Amino acid sequence: MLSPNASLSHLAQRQHARVAGVDWDALQPAEARRLREFGLDEGVEIELLHRAWLGGGPVACRIGRMMVALRPHVAAAIRVSTTAD
Repeated sequence: MLSPNASLSHLAQRQHARVAGVDWDALQPAEARRLREFGLDEGVEIELLHRAWLGGGPVACRIGRMMVALRPHVAAAIRVSTTAD
């Protein structure tokens, strides 16, 4: 079971969740701007699609209808809560 303040990086593959919050201070300004351009904000549905085979690699996720790759520290800054399907 996912804890209430889990990060995106802790989601199981293909698990749907909603963004509960983002630690904007943990990100570089350009990273935060890019996430906002993707429409990532509290309440948005997100799904972890794939992890890199080697630990510490990027994760692929779906934000709305877009598929994006996020660096591990960016995924760790995104807090999620699971949604009921």
